[in-house]
Amino acid sequence: MDDAQSVSRDEAPPAALWAIAALALAPFPIAAVTYAYGPHDVVRPSLTVILTWSAVVLSFLGGVRWGMETALVRPRFYRQAISVAAAVAAWLLLLARGRVLDSWVIAGTIAAFIIQWLFDHQAPDVPARYPRLSTMVTGAACVSLAICLDLAIRG
Repeated sequence: MDDAQSVSRDEAPPAALWAIAALALAPFPIAAVTYAYGPHDVVRPSLTVILTWSAVVLSFLGGVRWGMETALVRPRFYRQAISVAAAVAAWLLLLARGRVLDSWVIAGTIAAFIIQWLFDHQAPDVPARYPRLSTMVTGAACVSLAICLDLAIRG
């Protein structure tokens, strides 16, 4: 890769990347607010939206990590396997709805985000911008999911 296309380990994410990330995160607070304050007929679909979007975003984060790992001369199999674990967990939790209390599904999804975040932050060979962006994603998702969790616990 030439210098114009390479990413420095210390380079901050460009403003456009932050803007795209913020737009991609919009479903989290929107769904949480709708779940908390929306009319009764949209409460359950709002939870479906936030849990589905969580699985999509965790799949994206895992895919990014998978891609960074496969770009290495010697990709580490265990890192590739771990990169998909949180996404698989989120999809399994989503599929468990109706068989498991919503509070457990939401808490498990929060745990999947935190595990992915921890994995991203201890990972070698990544640009500095990636952990910063994953922190923004994880923060938005976990705060929104925590609002839903609080409401689900209280019934």
